[in-house]
Amino acid sequence: MPTYVYECSACAQTFEAEQRMTESPLTSCACGSEGTVKRIIQPVSVSFSGGGFYVNDAAPSCPTPDSCACKSEPS
Repeated sequence: MPTYVYECSACAQTFEAEQRMTESPLTSCACGSEGTVKRIIQPVSVSFSGGGFYVNDAAPSCPTPDSCACKSEPS
């Protein structure tokens, strides 16, 4: 389950909540105020490791079929 970060505009408290993606966002804070909580979008870090990630996992694209250097030559 993803962890979402929320901030209350009444008390300026920031807190995290583990929720399913299908659940509605929270609307109340622990301070007791209703409707003052908003979800904060957090940056996500992605790390691709290993040699040749693009070379091994993606086929080369050809601009035109006639001038394609990647097409196989008849033998």
